[in-house]
This record gives sequence, C-alpha cells and structure tokens, in this order.
Amino acid sequence: MLYLVGLGLGDAKDITVKGLEVVKRCTRVYLEAYTSILTVGKEALEEYYGRELVLADRDMVEQEAGEILKGAEKEDVAFLVVGDPFGATTHSDLLLRAVAAGIPYSVIHNASIMNAVGCCGLQLYNFGETVSIVFWTDSWRPESFYDKIKRNRDAGMHTLCLLDIKVKEQSMENLMRGRKVYEPPRYMTVSQAASQLLEIISNRRDRGDDLALTEDTVCVGLSRVGADDQQIRAGTLRELESCELGAPLHSLVVTGQLHPLEVDMLRLFASGTNGLESLKMTDSSTYLS
Repeated sequence: MLYLVGLGLGDAKDITVKGLEVVKRCTRVYLEAYTSILTVGKEALEEYYGRELVLADRDMVEQEAGEILKGAEKEDVAFLVVGDPFGATTHSDLLLRAVAAGIPYSVIHNASIMNAVGCCGLQLYNFGETVSIVFWTDSWRPESFYDKIKRNRDAGMHTLCLLDIKVKEQSMENLMRGRKVYEPPRYMTVSQAASQLLEIISNRRDRGDDLALTEDTVCVGLSRVGADDQQIRAGTLRELESCELGAPLHSLVVTGQLHPLEVDMLRLFASGTNGLESLKMTDSSTYLS
C-alpha cells in the first residue's frame, strides 16, 4: 500500500500516532522536500522515527513517480508531506498514479497552514480563495494574485497568501547548458510579499483602477506557525513591509470584513508604537465597533 502521511507544521513530534506507526513498519519512506519545510532537518526526523528517509525532490515526485510507487502493490511505502498530504496538487497526482497502477492507498491527515492560520484570531470560515505570491524577477512580474485578493475582498473575505519557496532551482544559464548546478534555497518573507503588493497598489492607482486594498489595509504576518517560536504580527500592509519575522516559513493574510471579535484578537498581535493604532483604520472593509 502507498501511505500519504502528513507531518504537521512544527517538528518531528507533530506526526500523528497513526502516522508514526505507519512510518515504522514501511519498507521505504520518502520525505517530500520542496513544497514546504519543517523547523528541523531530515536527520532529526530519522532519529525520532528510527527510520532512514529518502529525500524526494521536485524532479523525483513529478518525473520519477514510478520509482516511488515501484513495488508498492506488494509492500508498504510511505510518502511524508509537511503539513497535510493534500496541501499541494502534486500529491494528488501521485495518488492518481497509484490508483492507475492498481496500488491501494491510505491518507493520514495532519495540521496544515490552511487551518492553523486560525491562530491569528481570524475565523476560518471567513477566508476566501488561497493565493500564492511568487518571487518577481526582472522580466517576470505577475499580478494575478492581486486580482484574486480583490475578488475575496469584494466578497468581504480574508485571503491567506502562501509565500514562494525556491528549492533546488537552476539559473537559466545552467538550465540551458544542462548542468545540475542549483541556486541556494530562498524563502519569501512577509516583508518581501508586502513590498510586491505595495508596488502593485501603486501601479493600479497610477492607472486609475479601483483599488482592492491600500497601504492602510489591515494584514497579518505569520512565521513558523506550529513551532515553539512562531510569530504573528498584525498591522497595516505598509507596516508589515518593514516587519522582521525571522526564519521561514512565512505567510501573509490580507483581511476582508472584520468581525469585532476578530478585531479584539488581532489587537493581541498588533504592531506599531501604540499596539492598537494599526487596527484603527479608515479602510471601508474593516469593522471596529
């Protein structure tokens, strides 16, 4: 059988009891290593699980899935995913490949940023479509995530923004030359995401567009959710541009209509000198009564 096992968000001990039992009895155990990261490394997981782990990078999962599934109809194979197994579409693809090959599967769920984001005090059922904010380059500066945020805010919904991860990426030169030389890992910060959004706001204002959000829109920055040193900061988008939240992974939430209870919760994490000024906004979508 193929087991898709969620590891949760923090460290080695966040795996469920059921998940740990599966890991200990499987013949092979793969650790997906490109859609997210834990606060501990592969060695710490191996020590706690008592098993050797095979790192599965993007190339292996997307191009060599047959190697992962090989023999899984006769023996137990585990595929470990940070967060929940279905936090990334590529894992659905692996499951479909298993079904096509006649391999039974089992999914063991765990916490992911999609539900753990509720730690900031915003109510989960008030979230709209989740978006991804990607690193811009000199020649590629997409703004589609802004349009999705606008649709959410038009409906009064909050937006969880997942921030870009670049792991095992090649430069254009190395890619063209066929050289297996990879760039150092990069993880987008809340500050970088806020900066890109502010630039889009400026561009849209210059074009005369109706703005989906402004520099004064209340947002929330989160880092290392689920870890002992997680950080949460609530403030304006402009404030979060200069906010330092430490090591990855980071996430950003753009708020929609705020319920008074949500406002009270966000005040616990408010940035700025006063601690409350960040939430005394004139943004028409924010309720402060």
